[in-house]
Amino acid sequence: MRKSIYSIFLMFITLNITGQSNRFLEEVYDEIKITNDIIYGENATVLYLPVFGEAIKEPLLLDLYEPVGDAGSRPLIIYFHSGNFLPFPENLGPVGTRKDSSVVTMCKRLARCGYVVASAAYRLGWNPVANSVDDRKLGLINAAYRGVQDANTCVRYFKKTMAEGYNPFCIDTSRIVLWGDDSGGYIALNAGCLDSYIKIPSAPDGKFWYAGLFPMVLEHLNGDVEAKHYGISTPDNNFLPFPVGDTLCYANHTKYSSRFSVSVNMAGAVGDSAWIDPGQPPVISVHAPYDITTPYGEGIVYVNLGNGNYLEVVEVQGSSVVNSLTTQYGNNAGIALPQNATPFQIAVSDIGIGRNGGREGLYPILGDTITDDTPWAFWDCPTNPNCAGGLLNNPHMSKEKAVLYMDTILAYVIPRLYNTLQLNSPETNCIVETKEVLASVEIDISISPNPASDILTVNSP
Repeated sequence: MRKSIYSIFLMFITLNITGQSNRFLEEVYDEIKITNDIIYGENATVLYLPVFGEAIKEPLLLDLYEPVGDAGSRPLIIYFHSGNFLPFPENLGPVGTRKDSSVVTMCKRLARCGYVVASAAYRLGWNPVANSVDDRKLGLINAAYRGVQDANTCVRYFKKTMAEGYNPFCIDTSRIVLWGDDSGGYIALNAGCLDSYIKIPSAPDGKFWYAGLFPMVLEHLNGDVEAKHYGISTPDNNFLPFPVGDTLCYANHTKYSSRFSVSVNMAGAVGDSAWIDPGQPPVISVHAPYDITTPYGEGIVYVNLGNGNYLEVVEVQGSSVVNSLTTQYGNNAGIALPQNATPFQIAVSDIGIGRNGGREGLYPILGDTITDDTPWAFWDCPTNPNCAGGLLNNPHMSKEKAVLYMDTILAYVIPRLYNTLQLNSPETNCIVETKEVLASVEIDISISPNPASDILTVNSP
């Protein structure tokens, strides 16, 4: 027995000397387990309203990515895809599902760092080419509101699995990150700051009032922002095209909190900067300063009709304004580069500081053309029906190019998550010893990651 313990001790020393990577800071796991089509809730979609004449209940699905060989409690990243709140391929863009090539690649890479990653679908549907600005604004704010409801529902789903299901995914629900790409970025940002329905009708200048007559989102019709209460069309709140009795929101996992730890925003914006308050989750943003459809600062959201034609929707505030306010209110105080950051992570951070004037938590990303505002996206051109339109904005698109941009994004965001979530704290990295003496054959010990530098997980039955 003494010899066995001595051998294990030598194994610890060897791994500690030869290891090169840090869990949660770099990609250290080779194998990823993917579980598809997990139902995290259900709610009403308006997509089929023209067919059925009412909103239809649909399941809310996610795909789960887990590192294989990992043990213990892991932080959770809930990842929301792009797509302009419209279904693919009707959105006329080359991306728009939780199974997009770039989404799958990013989720796998995050899982290789030790995170559990949920690529979550959310409800879609609005009319971006409606005749009036008010109609387009009405459609977009409702689509974003449903996305925030679904994000809150997804957070509560995982807290429910921990409380009632014996935590099957080994998740630390005190460390949950919402990460969004483009329209998904809107969800990740607004879920953090739209913490009360009243913020919508009270937005400055009556921004979200329809023709000055009524709020564009009605809590008793649309449900509360957390989707904890039903929203039903009644004679008093009925607005066409929803018939009386139509349910627009179903309550999900009402016993649990929707609170999460950090928002990561790639090319998203907030509906109004007045929604940002002290005490809200910190925000890490990646955004192209020249983005036309979603402003980097304050500006108008536009619908791209192709051939240089755009339709105005609504004024919003993008990553630069969000970063200024979250920093001013002290929400971003914990965001910083950790001492054990890699040389590449330090170099990327220095580039970000050079581009943003010394600000923390904001990385201005530059594509290789002035139209390339999401250079991390890629897709398969021979089979993608919207490939040609996508290439108008990203003419040099390729997986190789996208992966290089992902390298930069991960090098900027991951070390800041590491610091903000305090992933080097003792409760995330601990070894528990047995008080009994066991035969070596009973131990069946496994150690991960391998190689490693200063953090090891030892697992045994």
